[in-house]
Amino acid sequence: MRELSLHILDIAENGVNAGAGLLTISILEEKEKNTLTVTIADDGSGIEKGVLEKVTDPFYTTRLTRRVGLGLSLFRETSRRCDGHFSIASREGEGTRVTATFRLDHLDLPPLGNMAGCIIALIAGHPEVELVYSHRTNSEEFYFDTRDIKKELDDVAIDEPKVLKYLGQMIQESEAKLRTGN
Repeated sequence: MRELSLHILDIAENGVNAGAGLLTISILEEKEKNTLTVTIADDGSGIEKGVLEKVTDPFYTTRLTRRVGLGLSLFRETSRRCDGHFSIASREGEGTRVTATFRLDHLDLPPLGNMAGCIIALIAGHPEVELVYSHRTNSEEFYFDTRDIKKELDDVAIDEPKVLKYLGQMIQESEAKLRTGN
């Protein structure tokens, strides 16, 4: 995948498919350590221990509609190719956490991509799932929680097109401020 946001979207969708009621997406850029860390966690059904050992095999999937499952294996390989590390932890009935680190200045590090689009796609497709997104750099942090947004919206649906458009613009502007430090 050409952007990290597409990996994130794919793995978050896995969590939704596992029955998650809460998704947490965290991005941490530590310039002094030269690392980028991406964590996607959910409170879904978790992964059986025997299956957990196989989920990063591109030729293994639990889906019946196709015979390969490339999402986790591609994310792992992207991390490794960028001098990083990949881990997946899961407990049945409690959820799953996927963490990938990357060397921030690595030539092969894909761009983060359209995180606003990623977050809005998740909200639009699964308005019943709560989503927490945080992006932190050395000096700045952006925090977004659909539970807070829904309280403010009162009885307006979070997946209402005007709301989604506003939220997307807000996330884009906040991400731009993180990049520029303003």
